[in-house]
Amino acid sequence: MAFFNKHKIEFVVIVSILNYVYVAYFLERTSFEKLLFCWIFLFGCFYFLVKKSNLSFKKLAIISILFKLIFLFAIPNLSQDFYRFIWDGRMIFEGFNPYLSKPETFINSGQFPIHDAKSLYDGMGVLNGSHFTNYPPIHQFGFLIAAFFANKSIFGSIIVLRILIILADFGILFIGKKILERLQLPNYTIFWYALNPFIIIEMTGNLHFEPVMLFFLMLSFYKLQQQKWILGAVFMGCAISVKLIPMLFLPLFFRWFSSTKSEPNSNKTSNFICFIKKIDSRKLIVFYMIIIGVIVLLFAPFLSQNLKANYTNSVGLWFTTFEFNASFYYLFREIGYLISGYNQIAIIGKITALSTVIFILTLAFFRKNNSLENLFISMLFGISFYYFFSSTVHPWYVATPLLLCIFTKYKFPIFWSFVVILSYHAYSNSTWNENLLLVAFQYILLFSYIIYEIKKHIVKKTIR
Repeated sequence: MAFFNKHKIEFVVIVSILNYVYVAYFLERTSFEKLLFCWIFLFGCFYFLVKKSNLSFKKLAIISILFKLIFLFAIPNLSQDFYRFIWDGRMIFEGFNPYLSKPETFINSGQFPIHDAKSLYDGMGVLNGSHFTNYPPIHQFGFLIAAFFANKSIFGSIIVLRILIILADFGILFIGKKILERLQLPNYTIFWYALNPFIIIEMTGNLHFEPVMLFFLMLSFYKLQQQKWILGAVFMGCAISVKLIPMLFLPLFFRWFSSTKSEPNSNKTSNFICFIKKIDSRKLIVFYMIIIGVIVLLFAPFLSQNLKANYTNSVGLWFTTFEFNASFYYLFREIGYLISGYNQIAIIGKITALSTVIFILTLAFFRKNNSLENLFISMLFGISFYYFFSSTVHPWYVATPLLLCIFTKYKFPIFWSFVVILSYHAYSNSTWNENLLLVAFQYILLFSYIIYEIKKHIVKKTIR
Protein backbone atom coordinates (compact mmCIF):
# COMPACT_ATOMS: atom_id res chain seq x y z
CA MET A 1 0.00 0.00 0.00
CA ALA A 2 2.86 2.34 0.83
CA PHE A 3 4.43 1.56 -2.55
CA PHE A 4 1.16 2.38 -4.32
CA ASN A 5 0.77 5.68 -2.47
CA LYS A 6 4.32 6.62 -3.39
CA HIS A 7 3.91 5.78 -7.08
CA LYS A 8 0.17 6.32 -7.62
CA ILE A 9 0.72 8.92 -10.36
CA GLU A 10 2.94 6.53 -12.32
CA PHE A 11 0.36 3.78 -11.75
CA VAL A 12 -2.50 5.95 -13.05
CA VAL A 13 -0.50 6.95 -16.14
CA ILE A 14 0.48 3.34 -16.93
CA VAL A 15 -3.09 2.09 -16.47
CA SER A 16 -4.33 4.90 -18.73
CA ILE A 17 -1.76 3.99 -21.38
CA LEU A 18 -2.84 0.34 -21.32
CA ASN A 19 -6.50 1.32 -21.70
CA TYR A 20 -5.75 3.71 -24.55
CA VAL A 21 -3.68 1.05 -26.33
CA TYR A 22 -6.58 -1.38 -26.04
CA VAL A 23 -9.13 1.15 -27.32
CA ALA A 24 -6.85 2.25 -30.18
CA TYR A 25 -5.68 -1.13 -31.49
CA PHE A 26 -7.89 -3.93 -30.19
CA LEU A 27 -11.40 -2.67 -29.42
CA GLU A 28 -14.20 -3.46 -31.86
CA ARG A 29 -16.95 -0.92 -32.45
CA THR A 30 -19.66 -3.41 -31.53
CA SER A 31 -18.09 -4.19 -28.12
CA PHE A 32 -20.01 -1.52 -26.21
CA GLU A 33 -19.56 -3.10 -22.77
CA LYS A 34 -15.77 -3.19 -23.16
CA LEU A 35 -15.73 0.38 -24.44
CA LEU A 36 -17.87 1.51 -21.50
CA PHE A 37 -15.55 -0.22 -19.01
CA CYS A 38 -12.46 1.44 -20.51
CA TRP A 39 -14.28 4.78 -20.66
CA ILE A 40 -15.22 4.73 -16.97
CA PHE A 41 -11.73 3.64 -15.98
CA LEU A 42 -10.07 6.33 -18.11
CA PHE A 43 -12.32 9.06 -16.74
CA GLY A 44 -11.41 8.02 -13.21
CA CYS A 45 -7.70 8.30 -14.07
CA PHE A 46 -8.35 11.59 -15.87
CA TYR A 47 -10.09 13.09 -12.83
CA PHE A 48 -7.21 12.06 -10.58
CA LEU A 49 -4.55 13.54 -12.87
CA VAL A 50 -6.28 16.90 -13.24
CA LYS A 51 -7.77 17.32 -9.77
CA LYS A 52 -5.64 15.32 -7.35
CA SER A 53 -2.14 14.79 -8.73
CA ASN A 54 -0.79 18.35 -8.24
CA LEU A 55 1.43 17.84 -11.28
CA SER A 56 2.92 20.90 -12.97
CA PHE A 57 1.43 22.32 -16.15
CA LYS A 58 4.43 21.06 -18.13
CA LYS A 59 4.09 17.48 -16.86
CA LEU A 60 0.35 17.39 -17.53
CA ALA A 61 0.99 18.73 -21.04
CA ILE A 62 3.57 16.00 -21.69
CA ILE A 63 1.14 13.32 -20.45
CA SER A 64 -1.60 14.75 -22.68
CA ILE A 65 0.60 14.61 -25.78
CA LEU A 66 1.83 11.11 -24.84
CA PHE A 67 -1.72 9.78 -24.60
CA LYS A 68 -2.58 11.23 -28.02
CA LEU A 69 0.55 9.85 -29.67
CA ILE A 70 -0.60 6.35 -28.65
CA PHE A 71 -3.22 6.63 -31.42
CA LEU A 72 -0.76 7.79 -34.09
CA PHE A 73 -0.69 4.49 -36.01
CA ALA A 74 -4.22 3.32 -35.17
CA ILE A 75 -6.97 2.97 -37.75
CA PRO A 76 -10.14 4.63 -36.32
CA ASN A 77 -12.45 1.91 -35.05
CA LEU A 78 -15.31 4.01 -33.65
CA SER A 79 -16.05 6.16 -36.71
CA GLN A 80 -15.93 5.75 -40.48
CA ASP A 81 -16.06 9.43 -41.42
CA PHE A 82 -12.33 9.51 -42.10
CA TYR A 83 -12.87 7.55 -45.31
CA ARG A 84 -14.87 10.50 -46.68
CA PHE A 85 -12.13 12.87 -45.49
CA ILE A 86 -9.56 10.96 -47.51
CA TRP A 87 -11.91 10.73 -50.52
CA ASP A 88 -12.47 14.50 -50.60
CA GLY A 89 -8.76 15.25 -50.20
CA ARG A 90 -7.79 12.97 -53.06
CA MET A 91 -10.53 14.39 -55.27
CA ILE A 92 -9.04 17.87 -54.83
CA PHE A 93 -5.54 16.49 -55.39
CA GLU A 94 -6.68 15.01 -58.70
CA GLY A 95 -8.26 18.29 -59.79
CA PHE A 96 -11.92 17.57 -58.96
CA ASN A 97 -14.23 19.89 -57.04
CA PRO A 98 -15.46 17.76 -54.08
CA TYR A 99 -18.63 19.86 -53.72
CA LEU A 100 -19.94 18.91 -57.16
CA SER A 101 -20.19 15.12 -56.98
CA LYS A 102 -21.20 12.25 -54.74
CA PRO A 103 -18.92 9.23 -54.27
CA GLU A 104 -21.77 6.88 -55.20
CA THR A 105 -22.12 8.56 -58.61
CA PHE A 106 -18.61 7.47 -59.59
CA ILE A 107 -18.80 4.00 -58.05
CA ASN A 108 -22.23 3.16 -59.52
CA SER A 109 -21.03 4.18 -62.99
CA GLY A 110 -17.87 2.10 -62.67
CA GLN A 111 -15.55 5.11 -62.49
CA PHE A 112 -12.65 5.26 -60.05
CA PRO A 113 -11.28 8.82 -60.14
CA ILE A 114 -8.87 8.40 -57.22
CA HIS A 115 -6.63 5.73 -55.76
CA ASP A 116 -8.46 3.27 -53.43
CA ALA A 117 -11.82 4.68 -54.60
CA LYS A 118 -13.75 1.44 -54.03
CA SER A 119 -12.15 0.81 -50.63
CA LEU A 120 -12.86 4.36 -49.50
CA TYR A 121 -16.48 4.18 -50.67
CA ASP A 122 -17.03 0.84 -48.93
CA GLY A 123 -15.42 2.25 -45.79
CA MET A 124 -17.49 5.43 -45.61
CA GLY A 125 -20.73 3.51 -46.18
CA VAL A 126 -23.72 4.08 -48.43
CA LEU A 127 -25.18 6.87 -46.28
CA ASN A 128 -22.04 9.02 -46.38
CA GLY A 129 -21.35 8.23 -50.01
CA SER A 130 -24.84 9.20 -51.14
CA HIS A 131 -24.74 12.91 -50.33
CA PHE A 132 -22.59 15.88 -51.28
CA THR A 133 -19.74 16.80 -48.98
CA ASN A 134 -20.59 19.30 -46.25
CA TYR A 135 -17.06 20.06 -45.05
CA PRO A 136 -15.99 23.73 -45.41
CA PRO A 137 -12.80 24.78 -47.25
CA ILE A 138 -10.17 24.76 -44.47
CA HIS A 139 -11.48 21.33 -43.47
CA GLN A 140 -10.98 20.31 -47.10
CA PHE A 141 -7.48 21.80 -47.05
CA GLY A 142 -6.62 19.41 -44.21
CA PHE A 143 -7.82 16.53 -46.38
CA LEU A 144 -5.71 17.84 -49.26
CA ILE A 145 -2.59 17.86 -47.06
CA ALA A 146 -3.22 14.17 -46.30
CA ALA A 147 -3.57 13.48 -50.03
CA PHE A 148 -0.40 15.42 -50.81
CA PHE A 149 1.71 13.33 -48.44
CA ALA A 150 -0.08 9.98 -48.84
CA ASN A 151 -2.07 9.91 -52.06
CA LYS A 152 -1.82 6.13 -52.44
CA SER A 153 -1.99 4.96 -48.83
CA ILE A 154 -5.09 5.08 -46.62
CA PHE A 155 -2.91 4.30 -43.61
CA GLY A 156 -0.52 7.13 -44.48
CA SER A 157 -3.43 9.55 -44.88
CA ILE A 158 -4.70 8.59 -41.44
CA ILE A 159 -1.32 9.40 -39.89
CA VAL A 160 -1.18 12.81 -41.60
CA LEU A 161 -4.73 13.72 -40.50
CA ARG A 162 -3.94 12.66 -36.96
CA ILE A 163 -0.78 14.76 -36.82
CA LEU A 164 -2.82 17.81 -37.90
CA ILE A 165 -5.34 17.19 -35.11
CA ILE A 166 -2.63 16.67 -32.47
CA LEU A 167 -0.93 19.91 -33.56
CA ALA A 168 -4.26 21.75 -33.30
CA ASP A 169 -4.80 20.37 -29.80
CA PHE A 170 -1.32 21.51 -28.82
CA GLY A 171 -2.22 24.98 -30.09
CA ILE A 172 -5.43 24.95 -28.02
CA LEU A 173 -3.40 24.00 -24.96
CA PHE A 174 -0.96 26.88 -25.51
CA ILE A 175 -3.53 29.58 -26.35
CA GLY A 176 -6.07 28.34 -23.80
CA LYS A 177 -3.44 28.71 -21.07
CA LYS A 178 -2.83 32.32 -22.09
CA ILE A 179 -6.56 33.16 -22.10
CA LEU A 180 -7.05 31.57 -18.68
CA GLU A 181 -4.16 33.54 -17.24
CA ARG A 182 -5.50 36.81 -18.66
CA LEU A 183 -8.89 35.96 -17.10
CA GLN A 184 -7.06 35.24 -13.82
CA LEU A 185 -8.28 31.65 -13.80
CA PRO A 186 -6.14 28.60 -12.90
CA ASN A 187 -4.27 27.59 -16.06
CA TYR A 188 -4.45 23.88 -15.20
CA THR A 189 -8.21 23.89 -15.95
CA ILE A 190 -7.37 23.66 -19.67
CA PHE A 191 -6.58 20.00 -18.96
CA TRP A 192 -10.29 19.32 -18.40
CA TYR A 193 -10.21 19.54 -22.19
CA ALA A 194 -6.68 18.45 -23.13
CA LEU A 195 -6.52 15.32 -20.95
CA ASN A 196 -10.17 14.39 -21.35
CA PRO A 197 -10.53 10.77 -22.62
CA PHE A 198 -13.43 11.97 -24.77
CA ILE A 199 -11.10 14.36 -26.63
CA ILE A 200 -8.30 11.82 -26.90
CA ILE A 201 -10.51 8.99 -28.20
CA GLU A 202 -13.11 10.93 -30.19
CA MET A 203 -10.86 13.57 -31.76
CA THR A 204 -7.34 12.12 -31.90
CA GLY A 205 -8.59 8.56 -32.27
CA ASN A 206 -11.55 9.03 -34.60
CA LEU A 207 -10.04 11.93 -36.58
CA HIS A 208 -12.80 14.47 -36.09
CA PHE A 209 -11.60 17.97 -36.94
CA GLU A 210 -13.24 19.88 -34.08
CA PRO A 211 -9.79 20.66 -32.57
CA VAL A 212 -8.77 22.49 -35.76
CA MET A 213 -11.93 24.61 -35.63
CA LEU A 214 -11.48 25.20 -31.89
CA PHE A 215 -7.85 26.21 -32.43
CA PHE A 216 -8.94 29.05 -34.73
CA LEU A 217 -11.78 29.91 -32.34
CA MET A 218 -9.29 30.22 -29.45
CA LEU A 219 -7.03 32.39 -31.62
CA SER A 220 -10.01 34.63 -32.35
CA PHE A 221 -10.89 35.00 -28.66
CA TYR A 222 -7.26 35.65 -27.75
CA LYS A 223 -6.98 38.44 -30.31
CA LEU A 224 -10.28 39.93 -29.15
CA GLN A 225 -8.94 39.78 -25.61
CA GLN A 226 -5.93 41.79 -26.83
CA GLN A 227 -8.29 44.30 -28.50
CA LYS A 228 -7.00 43.17 -31.92
CA TRP A 229 -10.50 42.71 -33.29
CA ILE A 230 -9.51 42.68 -36.98
CA LEU A 231 -7.32 39.61 -36.47
CA GLY A 232 -10.07 38.22 -34.24
CA ALA A 233 -12.49 38.49 -37.16
CA VAL A 234 -10.02 36.81 -39.54
CA PHE A 235 -9.56 33.83 -37.23
CA MET A 236 -13.31 33.62 -36.61
CA GLY A 237 -13.79 33.35 -40.37
CA CYS A 238 -11.18 30.60 -40.42
CA ALA A 239 -12.97 28.72 -37.61
CA ILE A 240 -16.26 28.83 -39.55
CA SER A 241 -14.36 27.61 -42.61
CA VAL A 242 -13.47 24.44 -40.69
CA LYS A 243 -16.87 23.81 -39.10
CA LEU A 244 -19.99 25.94 -39.56
CA ILE A 245 -21.04 25.77 -35.90
CA PRO A 246 -19.25 29.03 -34.81
CA MET A 247 -21.76 30.90 -36.99
CA LEU A 248 -24.10 30.51 -34.01
CA PHE A 249 -21.86 32.82 -32.02
CA LEU A 250 -21.84 35.75 -34.46
CA PRO A 251 -24.93 37.56 -33.07
CA LEU A 252 -23.36 37.43 -29.59
CA PHE A 253 -20.71 39.95 -30.65
CA PHE A 254 -23.42 42.60 -30.98
CA ARG A 255 -22.50 44.06 -27.59
CA TRP A 256 -18.77 43.32 -27.75
CA PHE A 257 -18.09 46.66 -29.42
CA SER A 258 -19.66 48.66 -26.62
CA SER A 259 -17.86 49.94 -23.55
CA THR A 260 -21.08 50.88 -21.77
CA LYS A 261 -21.42 49.83 -18.15
CA SER A 262 -24.91 49.16 -16.79
CA GLU A 263 -26.24 51.44 -14.11
CA PRO A 264 -26.80 49.48 -10.90
CA ASN A 265 -30.45 50.52 -10.48
CA SER A 266 -31.50 50.57 -14.10
CA ASN A 267 -33.72 47.91 -15.62
CA LYS A 268 -32.88 45.61 -18.50
CA THR A 269 -34.82 47.66 -21.04
CA SER A 270 -32.99 50.90 -20.24
CA ASN A 271 -29.67 49.02 -20.19
CA PHE A 272 -30.44 47.64 -23.64
CA ILE A 273 -31.32 51.09 -25.02
CA CYS A 274 -28.14 52.49 -23.49
CA PHE A 275 -26.09 49.76 -25.16
CA ILE A 276 -27.73 50.43 -28.53
CA LYS A 277 -26.70 54.07 -28.30
CA LYS A 278 -23.12 53.22 -27.39
CA ILE A 279 -22.50 50.44 -29.92
CA ASP A 280 -19.60 51.24 -32.24
CA SER A 281 -21.57 50.32 -35.35
CA ARG A 282 -18.63 50.93 -37.69
CA LYS A 283 -16.42 48.39 -35.91
CA LEU A 284 -19.29 45.92 -35.61
CA ILE A 285 -20.09 46.08 -39.33
CA VAL A 286 -16.43 45.83 -40.33
CA PHE A 287 -15.99 42.89 -37.94
CA TYR A 288 -18.83 40.99 -39.61
CA MET A 289 -17.71 41.99 -43.11
CA ILE A 290 -14.20 40.67 -42.47
CA ILE A 291 -15.62 37.33 -41.30
CA ILE A 292 -17.84 37.08 -44.38
CA GLY A 293 -14.94 38.13 -46.60
CA VAL A 294 -12.64 35.43 -45.20
CA ILE A 295 -15.31 32.75 -45.70
CA VAL A 296 -16.03 33.87 -49.29
CA LEU A 297 -12.31 34.06 -50.07
CA LEU A 298 -11.73 30.52 -48.79
CA PHE A 299 -14.72 29.17 -50.73
CA ALA A 300 -13.60 31.01 -53.89
CA PRO A 301 -11.47 28.15 -55.33
CA PHE A 302 -14.56 25.93 -55.22
CA LEU A 303 -17.08 28.38 -56.67
CA SER A 304 -19.33 26.94 -59.34
CA GLN A 305 -22.91 27.12 -60.53
CA ASN A 306 -24.03 24.16 -58.40
CA LEU A 307 -21.99 24.84 -55.25
CA LYS A 308 -24.73 26.64 -53.32
CA ALA A 309 -27.45 24.10 -54.18
CA ASN A 310 -25.29 21.07 -53.40
CA TYR A 311 -23.89 22.48 -50.17
CA THR A 312 -27.21 23.69 -48.76
CA ASN A 313 -28.79 20.37 -49.73
CA SER A 314 -26.16 18.49 -47.75
CA VAL A 315 -26.29 20.78 -44.70
CA GLY A 316 -30.09 20.65 -44.78
CA LEU A 317 -30.02 16.90 -44.12
CA TRP A 318 -29.08 17.67 -40.49
CA PHE A 319 -32.40 19.50 -40.07
CA THR A 320 -34.75 17.41 -42.22
CA THR A 321 -33.44 13.84 -42.39
CA PHE A 322 -30.77 12.74 -39.90
CA GLU A 323 -31.63 11.63 -36.37
CA PHE A 324 -29.21 10.49 -33.68
CA ASN A 325 -28.82 10.84 -29.91
CA ALA A 326 -31.34 13.68 -29.65
CA SER A 327 -33.02 14.85 -26.44
CA PHE A 328 -36.02 17.19 -26.70
CA TYR A 329 -36.34 16.48 -30.42
CA TYR A 330 -37.20 12.83 -29.70
CA LEU A 331 -39.97 14.00 -27.37
CA PHE A 332 -41.33 16.32 -30.08
CA ARG A 333 -41.08 13.49 -32.61
CA GLU A 334 -43.22 11.22 -30.44
CA ILE A 335 -45.81 13.97 -30.07
CA GLY A 336 -45.78 14.32 -33.85
CA TYR A 337 -46.37 10.59 -34.26
CA LEU A 338 -49.35 10.77 -31.88
CA ILE A 339 -50.89 13.72 -33.72
CA SER A 340 -50.24 12.82 -37.36
CA GLY A 341 -49.13 9.19 -37.37
CA TYR A 342 -45.82 9.86 -39.12
CA ASN A 343 -42.43 11.48 -38.53
CA GLN A 344 -42.71 15.28 -38.58
CA ILE A 345 -38.94 15.90 -38.75
CA ALA A 346 -39.23 18.45 -41.57
CA ILE A 347 -41.55 20.65 -39.51
CA ILE A 348 -39.91 20.00 -36.14
CA GLY A 349 -36.46 20.71 -37.60
CA LYS A 350 -37.57 24.16 -38.76
CA ILE A 351 -39.25 24.94 -35.43
CA THR A 352 -36.21 23.93 -33.37
CA ALA A 353 -33.91 25.90 -35.69
CA LEU A 354 -36.12 28.98 -35.26
CA SER A 355 -36.16 28.45 -31.48
CA THR A 356 -32.37 28.41 -31.46
CA VAL A 357 -32.23 31.66 -33.44
CA ILE A 358 -34.63 33.33 -30.99
CA PHE A 359 -32.63 32.08 -28.00
CA ILE A 360 -29.30 33.25 -29.47
CA LEU A 361 -30.75 36.67 -30.31
CA THR A 362 -32.11 36.97 -26.78
CA LEU A 363 -28.63 36.29 -25.42
CA ALA A 364 -27.18 38.77 -27.91
CA PHE A 365 -29.50 41.66 -27.06
CA PHE A 366 -30.18 41.19 -23.36
CA ARG A 367 -26.91 39.83 -21.92
CA LYS A 368 -23.88 42.00 -21.27
CA ASN A 369 -21.52 40.27 -23.69
CA ASN A 370 -18.96 43.09 -23.71
CA SER A 371 -16.50 41.06 -21.61
CA LEU A 372 -14.89 37.77 -22.58
CA GLU A 373 -16.13 36.09 -19.40
CA ASN A 374 -19.77 36.89 -20.20
CA LEU A 375 -19.26 36.09 -23.88
CA PHE A 376 -18.01 32.59 -23.04
CA ILE A 377 -21.07 31.93 -20.85
CA SER A 378 -23.45 33.11 -23.58
CA MET A 379 -21.71 30.96 -26.17
CA LEU A 380 -21.77 27.95 -23.86
CA PHE A 381 -25.51 28.17 -23.23
CA GLY A 382 -26.23 29.14 -26.83
CA ILE A 383 -24.56 26.09 -28.34
CA SER A 384 -25.91 23.82 -25.59
CA PHE A 385 -29.45 25.00 -26.33
CA TYR A 386 -28.88 24.28 -30.01
CA TYR A 387 -27.71 20.73 -29.33
CA PHE A 388 -30.47 20.04 -26.81
CA PHE A 389 -33.06 20.78 -29.50
CA SER A 390 -31.20 19.25 -32.46
CA SER A 391 -32.27 16.05 -34.19
CA THR A 392 -28.65 14.90 -34.46
CA VAL A 393 -26.06 15.09 -31.67
CA HIS A 394 -23.00 13.04 -32.53
CA PRO A 395 -20.59 12.53 -29.61
CA TRP A 396 -17.86 14.73 -31.10
CA TYR A 397 -20.21 17.73 -31.10
CA VAL A 398 -19.66 17.99 -27.34
CA ALA A 399 -16.06 19.16 -27.90
CA THR A 400 -17.13 22.78 -28.44
CA PRO A 401 -19.18 23.27 -25.25
CA LEU A 402 -16.49 21.30 -23.40
CA LEU A 403 -13.77 23.78 -24.34
CA LEU A 404 -16.00 26.82 -23.78
CA CYS A 405 -16.90 25.72 -20.25
CA ILE A 406 -13.23 25.77 -19.25
CA PHE A 407 -13.42 29.57 -19.22
CA THR A 408 -16.65 29.78 -17.20
CA LYS A 409 -17.96 28.77 -13.79
CA TYR A 410 -20.15 26.10 -15.40
CA LYS A 411 -18.64 22.65 -15.86
CA PHE A 412 -21.60 20.51 -16.99
CA PRO A 413 -20.02 19.79 -20.43
CA ILE A 414 -17.27 17.84 -18.63
CA PHE A 415 -19.98 15.58 -17.24
CA TRP A 416 -21.62 15.57 -20.68
CA SER A 417 -18.37 14.33 -22.25
CA PHE A 418 -18.54 11.41 -19.81
CA VAL A 419 -22.18 10.34 -20.29
CA VAL A 420 -22.18 10.84 -24.09
CA ILE A 421 -20.51 7.43 -24.38
CA LEU A 422 -23.97 5.90 -23.88
CA SER A 423 -24.82 6.98 -27.44
CA TYR A 424 -22.30 4.42 -28.72
CA HIS A 425 -24.64 1.62 -27.72
CA ALA A 426 -26.32 2.22 -31.11
CA TYR A 427 -23.24 0.73 -32.81
CA SER A 428 -23.25 -2.45 -30.73
CA ASN A 429 -25.48 -4.18 -33.27
CA SER A 430 -25.22 -4.52 -37.03
CA THR A 431 -28.64 -2.93 -37.60
CA TRP A 432 -27.54 0.32 -35.91
CA ASN A 433 -30.52 0.76 -33.60
CA GLU A 434 -30.62 3.29 -30.78
CA ASN A 435 -31.73 2.22 -27.33
CA LEU A 436 -34.01 5.15 -26.49
CA LEU A 437 -34.01 4.22 -22.81
CA LEU A 438 -30.24 4.70 -22.74
CA VAL A 439 -30.57 7.97 -24.65
CA ALA A 440 -33.17 9.16 -22.14
CA PHE A 441 -31.00 8.02 -19.23
CA GLN A 442 -28.04 9.97 -20.66
CA TYR A 443 -30.01 13.21 -20.86
CA ILE A 444 -31.75 12.74 -17.51
CA LEU A 445 -28.31 12.49 -15.90
CA LEU A 446 -27.05 15.50 -17.85
CA PHE A 447 -30.05 17.76 -17.19
CA SER A 448 -30.04 16.78 -13.52
CA TYR A 449 -26.41 17.87 -13.29
CA ILE A 450 -27.14 21.14 -15.12
CA ILE A 451 -30.00 21.94 -12.73
CA TYR A 452 -27.77 21.10 -9.76
CA GLU A 453 -24.98 23.34 -11.06
CA ILE A 454 -27.25 26.29 -11.84
CA LYS A 455 -28.87 26.02 -8.39
CA LYS A 456 -25.43 25.87 -6.78
CA HIS A 457 -24.35 29.10 -8.46
CA ILE A 458 -27.65 30.81 -7.60
CA VAL A 459 -27.14 29.91 -3.93
CA LYS A 460 -23.56 31.21 -4.01
CA LYS A 461 -24.72 34.46 -5.58
CA THR A 462 -27.48 34.84 -2.97
CA ILE A 463 -25.05 34.29 -0.09
CA ARG A 464 -22.73 36.97 -1.46
